[in-house]
Amino acid sequence: MNTKIQLQDLGNRDYKSTWEYQEELFKDIVDLKIKNRREELDLPTPNYLLFVEHPHVYTLGKSGDLENLLLNEKQLEAKGATFYKINRGGDITYHGPGQIVGYPILDLENFFTDIHKYLRFLEEAMILTLAEYGLESGRSEGETGVWLGVGTPFARKICAMGVRASRWVTMHGFALNVNVDLGYFDNIIPCGIRGKGVTSLNVELGVEKVDEEEVKSKIIKHLTQLFEAEFIN
Repeated sequence: MNTKIQLQDLGNRDYKSTWEYQEELFKDIVDLKIKNRREELDLPTPNYLLFVEHPHVYTLGKSGDLENLLLNEKQLEAKGATFYKINRGGDITYHGPGQIVGYPILDLENFFTDIHKYLRFLEEAMILTLAEYGLESGRSEGETGVWLGVGTPFARKICAMGVRASRWVTMHGFALNVNVDLGYFDNIIPCGIRGKGVTSLNVELGVEKVDEEEVKSKIIKHLTQLFEAEFIN
C-alpha cells in the first residue's frame, strides 16, 4: 500500500486540458492495477492531488439536468465562460478565478475501499479548514458538499463536490469558494438545488481577499491527517 500522495499545483489552467490530464493519470493507475492482477505483481500504484484554478467554466455531471444552465451559447460567450458535460457524479457547478479546485486521483485500495467514507473525508477536510477561520460549516442531508447555515433559511453552499470512481480509483473532486465572483452562480441552479444560496470564504469573513495558498496548506494538513497520508512534491 502506497499512502504517499503527489501534490501538483497546476496554477490557472483550462478546464478541458486539466480534465484530459486527470484522465491520463487515472488511466495509468487503472492500467497498472490491471497489470498487477493479470501478471500477479505487486507494483505500487501512485496517488495524486491536483490543485488548479480554472477560467470561467460551467460543468454538468452525468446525472445533471441541462435546464439548470440558464445561459445559451451566445450568453456564455459574452460572459467569457465555457461549458462541458463531464463524467463525474452530481449536477451543474461553476469553476472560476478565486476558487480552489482539488482533484484527488487516488487508488483507494491504498487507503480504504469505501466511496461514502471517501466523500465524507473530503467534506471533513473542508469543514476543519473553515473552522480554522472561525466558520461553522457542515453537511446538508442528501446533498453532497459543505454548507453554512444548515437547517436555517440562510443555508448557503461554500464547497461543491463531484467524483468519479472506477476500480477504486478516483477523479474529479472538490471546489472551495475562497475569493469567487458569486455573480457567476446566478447563471445556473447550483447543483440543481433551488432556493439555497452560494457563498465564498472572503464574503463570510468580510474581507476583500483571503490568502489562497494559506487555505491550500490547511486543506493539505487535514487531508494528511484524515487519510493518514504523506504529501510529496
